[in-house]
Amino acid sequence: MIINTGKLAGRTLFITGASRGIGKAIALKAAQDGANIVVAAKTAEPHPKLPGTIFTAAKEIESAGGQALPCLVDVRDETSVAAAIENAVKQFGGIDVVVNNASAISLTGTLETPMKRYDLMHQINTRGTYLVSKLCIPYLLKSPNPHILNISPPLNMRPRWFKDHVAYTMAKYGMSMCVLGMTEEFRGDGIACNALWPRTAIITAAMEMLGGDEVDKQCRKPEIMADAAYVMLCKDSKSYTGNFAIDDDVLKSEGINNFDEYAIDPSSSLIPDFFLDDFDEFAAKQAIKLDAGKLSQSKPAADEGQVAQVFTKIEAFLSEELVEKTRAVYAFDVTGGEAGKWYLDLKNGSGACGRGDPPVAADATFTMDSNNFFKMFSGSLKPTTAFMTGKMKLSGDMGKAMKLEKLMGKLKSKL
Repeated sequence: MIINTGKLAGRTLFITGASRGIGKAIALKAAQDGANIVVAAKTAEPHPKLPGTIFTAAKEIESAGGQALPCLVDVRDETSVAAAIENAVKQFGGIDVVVNNASAISLTGTLETPMKRYDLMHQINTRGTYLVSKLCIPYLLKSPNPHILNISPPLNMRPRWFKDHVAYTMAKYGMSMCVLGMTEEFRGDGIACNALWPRTAIITAAMEMLGGDEVDKQCRKPEIMADAAYVMLCKDSKSYTGNFAIDDDVLKSEGINNFDEYAIDPSSSLIPDFFLDDFDEFAAKQAIKLDAGKLSQSKPAADEGQVAQVFTKIEAFLSEELVEKTRAVYAFDVTGGEAGKWYLDLKNGSGACGRGDPPVAADATFTMDSNNFFKMFSGSLKPTTAFMTGKMKLSGDMGKAMKLEKLMGKLKSKL
């Protein structure tokens, strides 16, 4: 853990997306120094699925020792951002630090990405970062130690980071390109522009939605990002700029080498985050581990393969109650040794499943090799790992896709 030094006392931080997750964790860390925090986020009323509002975050910040100004901000709206900055300057006298944390994600391919979703990611990630930075810079120029910190990845231009979700990658890299350009543009003015990215997946509301109920065990806590950000924001802005930092590297530079306190479950393997070469190394190790293990003691009937066996077991679970809880139709495009199309209808009647395309439009479509399909349903390959390591591709409604994970949990003891 990084000990607070008081260097941010009295400084004003404008943090987007600070009502929850990494943004709030950075705010709370700075608050322990007695910093002023502008909670610039779009959640004013409690969300049915996402925790926290600008007001609950402000209360936590004040309890931690800081001053808070909750501002309802949509980073896509210039008027909204300008008003929040004006209120911040009026209340705190200026702005010393900008943390561009607000972001939108959709891990979908080109054909599966609606332009509405494309626009949302680019307006929040790239345009929002540019806009907030642009409007805050006149005040940063007056600060004795001004910083812009974007929560964005190093610019890893390998094609593998574009091919499965080019729209998201472009939007996220847009934030990093702001760092690249603004570093040089404002170097002479003493404004530090840096990026910070996690080595591993961080457990946030967004990650829980993407990965399901069990993903937290393979993640670190947002506090590791908060500690790394604190270290960076306390550095001299004139000499520390243009860095694409990784959270645990920043902490290693401060003498921290044991990161167990930041892990949800120190005994579990951690999922490397996107855009880092560690990700492919992790995928290779997982593949070796899975191939070495026993998948199941059950044997498929002589006249059916493993995929057919899975759907036979699924059919036994179908019920109106399951349909009511799920309300989704799934399509499976299976490749490899048992290639074929299958469907699972958990939206109509008492449910149905079988070979071929679903009778109605699918809410989510899974594409994966038949071997990995059986591994996933039998419990030896976690859906999160399959998705994040490229063993499974997913298109459609991510939230409904994750509901299927509960059914997998019931099935794994039967296969």
